[in-house]
Amino acid sequence: MLSESNSSKVKQIAQSVGFHRCGIAPVGPFPDHERFREWIRGGYAGEMAYLSKDVDGRLDVKKRREWVRAVIVLATDYHTQHPKSTEVPHDPTKGWISRYAWGTDYHDVLEGMLKAYVNRLNEVPSLQGNHRYYVDHGPILEKVYAKYAGLGWIGKNTMLIHPKRGSYHFLAVILTDLELTADEVIPDRCGSCTRCLDACPTDAFVQPYLLDARRCISYWTIEQKGAIPDEMREAIGFHIFGCDVCQDVCPWNRKVSPTGVSMFEPRPGLFHPRLDDLATMTEETFRTKLAKSPIKRRKYAGFLLNIESVKKRRTKINWIAPEKRCIQQ
Repeated sequence: MLSESNSSKVKQIAQSVGFHRCGIAPVGPFPDHERFREWIRGGYAGEMAYLSKDVDGRLDVKKRREWVRAVIVLATDYHTQHPKSTEVPHDPTKGWISRYAWGTDYHDVLEGMLKAYVNRLNEVPSLQGNHRYYVDHGPILEKVYAKYAGLGWIGKNTMLIHPKRGSYHFLAVILTDLELTADEVIPDRCGSCTRCLDACPTDAFVQPYLLDARRCISYWTIEQKGAIPDEMREAIGFHIFGCDVCQDVCPWNRKVSPTGVSMFEPRPGLFHPRLDDLATMTEETFRTKLAKSPIKRRKYAGFLLNIESVKKRRTKINWIAPEKRCIQQ
């Protein structure tokens, strides 16, 4: 069949331009879409008002683009050989920046790859058509489409988990008018494990598969605009920007090999950084040192607020409360 042949070509080209995995999903809708609507209604998005805009359009891509016939989903791994947040030695003079933010902003990296990818698709007569791509900047639920493209299951920590590559990956999607064959869904393999839920320093999981962003460390250190509330400071511990705990304790990430993508390796001073070194950065140094870094999203003033919060509590606690500090064996 032409759709199967084209599907194979789509995946081969994805590999050739540097994506680690490629899957194809139907347009939907899916049961997961309705769960997103319930999540918004429950107020779990906190101040992220952009997620509440045009929910119907977010859940049905055909409302915006009637020509869409399939969704191509691409994954790029970012894991490096550096220790996890649950493995670094105790040092109250240091903080933690989420692994995904150590290197170049994934939006920049993946957008370059996507442009090359779409150009390659259009070089093949049978693959020419309408191809609209997104890297976490459009009204698309990437994880849901990745699940139905056979790239993993959505775990109890709400992360997409691949059975061989874990959850350290970035996702991109392409809406296309090509007739393509959808991949088989990978069944949920979390089983009875609750390590991610038990290890969360702020108890951000209401229940398995349900995250309350208003208690998530990444929300408080990246998304919200002001200072971290006093009642959240102790639990947030040594986290300056983002959080990796629920991924770092996940058994599916235990034996994941480094990705080998140099742009995702940590820039000098960003792996387990010294707090005083970051706190003394001028705004000009911030702009130059962190150019094309995900950290720029927090802006200079917000980043300094985060650092100051960590410095204030570093003499009171050992980052993550001992009963929460889950170390992989």
